[in-house]
Amino acid sequence: MKQHKPADDVVITGLGLVTPLGNDVATVWQNVLAGQSGIRAITHFDASRLRTQIAGVIRELDTAPFIAPKELRRVDPFVHYALVAGGQAMQQAGLADDLNELDLTRCGVVFGSGIGGLSMIQQAADTVTGQGRMSPFFVPGTIINMAAGMLAIRYGFQGANLATVTACASSTHALGIAARLIAYGDVDLMLCGGSEHTATPLGIGGFAAMQALSARNDAPTQASRPFDRQRDGFVLSDGAGALVLERRSHAVARGAPILAVLSGFGMSDDASHITAAPEDGRGAQLAMRHALRDADLMPEAIQYINAHGTSTPIGDLAEAHAIEAVFGANSVPVSSTKSMTGHMLGAAGAVEAIFCVKALQEQTAPPTINLDEPDPACRLNHVANQARSVHLEHVMSNSFGFGGTNACLILSQA
Repeated sequence: MKQHKPADDVVITGLGLVTPLGNDVATVWQNVLAGQSGIRAITHFDASRLRTQIAGVIRELDTAPFIAPKELRRVDPFVHYALVAGGQAMQQAGLADDLNELDLTRCGVVFGSGIGGLSMIQQAADTVTGQGRMSPFFVPGTIINMAAGMLAIRYGFQGANLATVTACASSTHALGIAARLIAYGDVDLMLCGGSEHTATPLGIGGFAAMQALSARNDAPTQASRPFDRQRDGFVLSDGAGALVLERRSHAVARGAPILAVLSGFGMSDDASHITAAPEDGRGAQLAMRHALRDADLMPEAIQYINAHGTSTPIGDLAEAHAIEAVFGANSVPVSSTKSMTGHMLGAAGAVEAIFCVKALQEQTAPPTINLDEPDPACRLNHVANQARSVHLEHVMSNSFGFGGTNACLILSQA
């Protein structure tokens, strides 16, 4: 049977971030290690009638280097975030100004989003009720694949162009699929990640109606508390994460910085419930085991896990049981950086993969903040409230989404 395992590694050469903790990788990572929270009271619309009145929003984003003013008006902010994060990743990869060294037919984009242009959808719905004129850019400005499309247009990438839409696993699937396109030989380089802008009246209202969100409105910075006994739901956030992936030989040939290796990718589905994971986390277990097999690693080789850890009572327990089943109780260090960023839905996986790259580079596991009283049913080796120096060669990042979809990445030292 024909094998498509890459002849050389799939490596990461560029990173970009837009988050409630800052709008570049250095600032965000500094705030993560310091245990800062990006969650605030909602001020960009009147949330007083909603059960949840807090969110993680993007502040002071300079779009000018990456987006023309006319493009800002034509597409939803989730596309803005993708272009900024993607631009940062391309800059770090040494590809911002001169693409002459690339075969653009062998460069592509995979960018995910869980919901897409919710802000423009809400604006367009208002016009239908007689409150304005609908924009001719409503459809192209809101569809989920427009983030990938505009990134490809900006850089002239003519290879594979895809959008992954798997709820909160969207950008983790984007990275895994991009790596497999490289491994299969379709492309040499992929710009991939995810973007989300759902901290809107529709987004907050919809998730609040499900009682999925924390209602700790009087203490926003303490609201996201994965694996804590007092957790009461997740905090919705906006943001984007972007990575440049390449074949190692391609990156070496052009003198690119090699930041880490994407060494394993696994997928599965719970096949159980539209929103709630089974308590034993059996689908999550499968995804982690598939990623380990893909990386040709035993469980004991993993030295840190960035958990999906959203701060929901059911979800955190299911993931803890899954990790215990695969790795043993209280074994590998685990943290959830969503305690600081909130939950960026389809962007979360890419953002957290970037945190894993930084953890490998600096040999430091970021913390779960607000973990004041760990749930005794979550028998994990928590990195609680303070970052921890750890010897790291291989780390794991988990993402799970509505519909039961699961994705897992393993990242390794360069």
